[in-house]
Amino acid sequence: MKTLNGNVLILNQDYQPLSVCNVRRSLLLLFLEKAEMLHERPDFKIRTVSSEFDFPSVIRLRKYARIPFKNIVLTRKNIMKRDGNRCQYCGSSSDLTIDHVIPKSRNGKDTWDNLVTACNSCNHKKGNKTPSEAGMKLKKEPYRPNHIIFLRDYMGQIEDPWKPYLYM
Repeated sequence: MKTLNGNVLILNQDYQPLSVCNVRRSLLLLFLEKAEMLHERPDFKIRTVSSEFDFPSVIRLRKYARIPFKNIVLTRKNIMKRDGNRCQYCGSSSDLTIDHVIPKSRNGKDTWDNLVTACNSCNHKKGNKTPSEAGMKLKKEPYRPNHIIFLRDYMGQIEDPWKPYLYM
């Protein structure tokens, strides 16, 4: 069942994906005429005592929103999302933590390219070594996610009306 906490894709005026918000926020933007509805969910309606409204799926802002940068913030949660909540050494999904590929003691930085999700046992086994020194291989190399790819791959279920805007 869809609720007012469901997800709605927000596009900038030039149809570039900006973000995902809940239905409540999208309705506010629509009622204040700050956005227009591009796609609705035909099988759901929002009803009040005297009115009925379409249930939004994709909205577009009426004014262009200048975003100074679209970098994904480097956080534990986002690193784990990027890595699919799996250890990048053994594939385990339990007891996860963050590992520096090049250890901090060897001037390893807190960057997208140097941080991976690891289970505690792999992190402990690797210790203060590089993966090659520890005889461990990364399942995939760490990378900085692109804004659109992050929305597409890490926001959970993608609805059909969203796919053209997320280049799918």
